Amino acid sequence: MLIGIIGFFAGIIGGMGMGGGTILIPALVLFASIDPKIAQSINLLSSIPMTIAALIIHTRKKNVETQLVLPIALFGIVGAIFGSTLAEYISSESLRRFFGVFLLIIGIFEIQKGISHKNKT
Repeated sequence: MLIGIIGFFAGIIGGMGMGGGTILIPALVLFASIDPKIAQSINLLSSIPMTIAALIIHTRKKNVETQLVLPIALFGIVGAIFGSTLAEYISSESLRRFFGVFLLIIGIFEIQKGISHKNKT
């Protein structure tokens, strides 16, 4: 049941375009006691059907800038190859810390953006 709930919320966040892995990876590591490297692999594999479903809906609503897709996808493939190769040489504990710091930085930027947007209105 816990895994289903985690998947549901990861799907919601992923469908909104914010990356389901921001929920899925920490939840699998913290609540399901799954090794971070395995959690990342689960995230990558489970994101395929979630991404396809979200893409269909966003494309139907004309929310996709098609000119941006090709360069992002091509460089994303190169980055994915580099990142997955690099992950093999980094310990699970280090990956956990890097991901935590990454989420913290993203959170700070989002809070800062929200504050500056609120001040403009």
